[in-house]
Amino acid sequence: MRTHRILSTATLVLALAGVSAAVQAAPPAKHAAAKPAAPKTIPAPADVAAPPADAQTTASGLASKVLKPGTGTVHPTLTDTVKVHYSGWTTDGKMFDSSVVRGTPISFPLNRVIAGWSEGVQLMVEGETRRLWIPGKLAYDGKPDRPQGMLVFDVELIKIEK
Repeated sequence: MRTHRILSTATLVLALAGVSAAVQAAPPAKHAAAKPAAPKTIPAPADVAAPPADAQTTASGLASKVLKPGTGTVHPTLTDTVKVHYSGWTTDGKMFDSSVVRGTPISFPLNRVIAGWSEGVQLMVEGETRRLWIPGKLAYDGKPDRPQGMLVFDVELIKIEK
């Protein structure tokens, strides 16, 4: 029985030596260029604590400011689905969500999001980036496990999908 173990071990050693030699002789694998790592967070804008004097404010209290004008002419309606990139912060500068960090835009119907988003995105046209200061009453106030108080979002409207 001892001879059998020695032969088995010897066979294993020879087999591993053969694998090792094959691996060493194989050409190096070609690796695709590594994607740059997405940022883990995006710094809060300087005006995150409160809307600046030049922000537009609606009757509901939503404030917004165009950061980059769009190329479109049509505004989405409450029943439209939109494709956007966004980042959101609390007024103390803590980022709590970002499709930009995830590297993937998101599509959603405007009648299925917080009221401040529904109202703010309807002000936009395709290609526009706008900063929204959403009062707590139009966001998540009173909902557990959600950010409370005024929230600030940078939103890029990529497409109105209808």
